[in-house]
Amino acid sequence: MQIPALNSGAQHTKPIPAKSSTSRSVWHRIRRTLRSQPTGAIGLVILLIYVVVTLLGDFIAPYGYEKMGVGPILAPPTLAHPFGTDDFGRDIFSRVIIGGRISLRVGLIVVVVAGSIGSVIGLISGFYGGWIDEVVMRITDIFLAVPSLVLALAIATAMGPSIENAIIGIAAVRWTTYARLMRSSVLVEKMQDYALSARAVGVPTWQILFRHLLPNSYTPVLVQATLDFGMAILLAAGLSFVGAGAQPPTPEWGALVSSGRKFVQSAWWVATFPGLAIFGAVLSFNLVGDALRDALDPRLRHES
Repeated sequence: MQIPALNSGAQHTKPIPAKSSTSRSVWHRIRRTLRSQPTGAIGLVILLIYVVVTLLGDFIAPYGYEKMGVGPILAPPTLAHPFGTDDFGRDIFSRVIIGGRISLRVGLIVVVVAGSIGSVIGLISGFYGGWIDEVVMRITDIFLAVPSLVLALAIATAMGPSIENAIIGIAAVRWTTYARLMRSSVLVEKMQDYALSARAVGVPTWQILFRHLLPNSYTPVLVQATLDFGMAILLAAGLSFVGAGAQPPTPEWGALVSSGRKFVQSAWWVATFPGLAIFGAVLSFNLVGDALRDALDPRLRHES
């Protein structure tokens, strides 16, 4: 009667050395996909440019983002002011660069918070099943029944207009996607031999969840996080545009577009360049996310 337990234990320890090989295989597929898909590589290059420019923004921006009167009011783009100036004579190029730091930070915080909360909830829901799973899924259905922008706007407005409350509102509506993705993956993974063997030999539940199921279920969550990065930037810009996000003089991209909309006909550059910055950032994350999906999704992967 001890033989099955010993065999189960052997199966339980087998995947441990194989994980490094699996990890190398994953990164190999990602690199190969980026090389074979020009759009994914282009998206990655654009994304790296955004990151470098925002990190070095204090050295690249020729003027302080709050400094008024650095040029004529509503001056068109020139060599001295590549993106022109706004109605306070502030340099729009400097404000867009510094605003990129804010927008990328919003995306990062939203993805980390929503992804972490949603993944843990989905992990527990899929593993235990039963009434826990039923309650969690009905709660996610309630959140998904309301459009993301509307619910985020309601939360941010109720808490008070600010970029911090906008982040809370966006994270509060995006965790459901991660919960459903993680739950779906765990429902499959928990029936695999390594998970069944771990439970048979008495491995603690938390180890099964976080050392075995989570590392083998993160792939769809990783792809969604890449796509959600751009979505979070877009939602934050939308909240700022309607006045529920960043407040003046914070140069968040959505707030810059909102402040420049009244000059669309007379000074098109005030709103156009921040809008193009949003477009480029969201596009780059979507391109990289699509490439990751093609590399990691077994249904879309074509082995050479």
